[in-house]
Amino acid sequence: MTLSADLDLSQIPFWGRSQDERMAAFRKLRELERPVFVPEQAVPFIGHGPGYYALVRHADVSEASRNAAVFSSEPCSNSIPDMPRWLSVYFGSMINMDDPAHARLRRIVSRAFTPRILSKMEEDLARAAAEIVDRAIEEGPGDFVTQVAARLPVRVICDMMGIPAKFHDMVLRRTNVILGNADTEYTGISPDFSRANVARGLVKLLHAGYSLNRLAARLGDERRRRPTGDLVSLLVNGEERLTSQQLGSFFILLVVAGSETTRNAIAYGLKLFTDHPEQRELLLADFDERVVGACDEIVRYATPVIQFRRTLTRDHEMNGMTYRKGDKVLLFYNSANRDESVFRDPDAFDITRDPNPHVGFGGPGPHYCLGAHLARREMTVMFRELFTRLPDVRAAGEPDFLLSNFINGVKHLRWAF
Repeated sequence: MTLSADLDLSQIPFWGRSQDERMAAFRKLRELERPVFVPEQAVPFIGHGPGYYALVRHADVSEASRNAAVFSSEPCSNSIPDMPRWLSVYFGSMINMDDPAHARLRRIVSRAFTPRILSKMEEDLARAAAEIVDRAIEEGPGDFVTQVAARLPVRVICDMMGIPAKFHDMVLRRTNVILGNADTEYTGISPDFSRANVARGLVKLLHAGYSLNRLAARLGDERRRRPTGDLVSLLVNGEERLTSQQLGSFFILLVVAGSETTRNAIAYGLKLFTDHPEQRELLLADFDERVVGACDEIVRYATPVIQFRRTLTRDHEMNGMTYRKGDKVLLFYNSANRDESVFRDPDAFDITRDPNPHVGFGGPGPHYCLGAHLARREMTVMFRELFTRLPDVRAAGEPDFLLSNFINGVKHLRWAF
């Protein structure tokens, strides 16, 4: 079928439409008999293929996630076109790998997320949240994203890696560029993808990737010479270890994936609790009992990561649709999380939703988010800090959204307390 403008997911104007309009479009796509084929948009300096199938139903996204042998993360899962070598050297990482290479790297980096490591972080998380709120109170309410939501996850991840505080703002700026997509504020790329603008944006992207990669790689070199027992020492020493390049790519993955999911969930959370005061009252009536469910409902409703790509390793039939070897599919988590066949009243924000089998941390399978528990803990400590110390805290306007087909991001949000 030929896609109408309101359903053409490859065109940047679609992603500049309101959240409600986009969700209405995905509702139409879920009603179709089978997944649509979406032609790829050509981007200067980046090769592109004929297009991809849009998987928009919860069942399809879940099945493709489980079946990694057929729905491969190679050669690329975080980019619709195949990523050229000069980009993949920084942004490849283990999310673009299948087993056994993926399993080996995941086994190594999972040391960052053991119960022992996460339990040791509890006091650090609470202290970081308190200090961030202290600073926001001193400054007065301005932009909730830059003052609060974006600061906690970057600080937590940098502290995990032993990145000194003097680099935290730089890490945040580089992260904004890496996930800026077609947003002119962060990348300089205009939505028309002119060659000059794309060239400038790619230079900024390469610089961001290089600087973060080198920051982590230099720290790894230091820890090989003088191990301290911290996370980086664990990752670069021992029988199974990361090379300097792998450590740099892992840090980019960690700071980008970890920061963006949590920062956007915190920002969306403040807006959702402002728009739904009855849900806020419900949470505060029994915070410890309901906060985990609230965090999961925020992630379901907002779905900070919109989609990832998979590539068919062989011909395969799924839910009545035949795919051919080499076909690309996009797993649209945002649509799966509003699937009417799975979620009762899916457009409602309900922190008591149970069950809540959302795919906001990825679908079931080998690529399920390693940091999901950490993200929930960060959200918990920040909402506890905000609602305890600032009982009148609220969003004071509509969010300024990132222009992206990959990250459902909030760039700025006015707030009051």
